[in-house]
Amino acid sequence: MEEEYPHLAEQQLDSTQVFNGRLLDVRRDRVRLPDGSECLREYVRHQGAVVVIAELDDDRLLFVRQYRYPLRRPFLELPAGKIDPGEELLTTGRRELLEETGYRASSWRHLGVMHPCVGYSDERIEIYLARGLTREADPTPDSNEFLDVLSLRLGDALASVQSGAITDAKTITALFWAEKVMRAAW
Repeated sequence: MEEEYPHLAEQQLDSTQVFNGRLLDVRRDRVRLPDGSECLREYVRHQGAVVVIAELDDDRLLFVRQYRYPLRRPFLELPAGKIDPGEELLTTGRRELLEETGYRASSWRHLGVMHPCVGYSDERIEIYLARGLTREADPTPDSNEFLDVLSLRLGDALASVQSGAITDAKTITALFWAEKVMRAAW
């Protein structure tokens, strides 16, 4: 894509790692702008994640409610999680669905990708639709995760977006895809 718009491209001149944690790798790069001038770009490198639209046989979707420390409140979200190093995307989706909800799916479809924070991160979130769900076990979230599992009809989930009860970007984007796919528009 960059080669299609060379007049917009920025060239990295050097890169400094500002912070490296368990989840985030913060960088400060010096870049040459299209007009030849230089500036600094600060951004977060992220290994990426997968979000799962898990559709039950009665058309309800599985959600989790989880406390998100940066905003100091619980959020209603679709099941999701980060991609482990070297892990296949579908493996991530399967693992996260089982860990967070206790369900497995017999049918998986990759729908697309979203980039939630293009101004300051290279994070990508792959969107999957999972169908043919069977309850296998109780959820087994990571030791530092505490969540509730619930289900909503698509219309109720979309109403929750409209009312502001759902504000999580990956969930809103995935619900956009879910609406198109479940209503056979795509």
